[in-house]
Amino acid sequence: MATPAIERMSWEEKLRTLEELWDSITRESDRYESPPWHEQALKETQQRYESGAEQSVDWGDAKRKLRK
Repeated sequence: MATPAIERMSWEEKLRTLEELWDSITRESDRYESPPWHEQALKETQQRYESGAEQSVDWGDAKRKLRK
């Protein structure tokens, strides 16, 4: 359930806040243990990338596209 403050935020503010939260969480990565399925998902993505079925996207470009 979203708080009223979140509901009043613009789409850009929500994305920026999400990014800041993610940055904060990753600075404390020792507190988080990835679930076993993460490793399998990463392996599958790597296989698709290596086979040419998956294309990489520049992170800056992806963020700009999401913000539009």
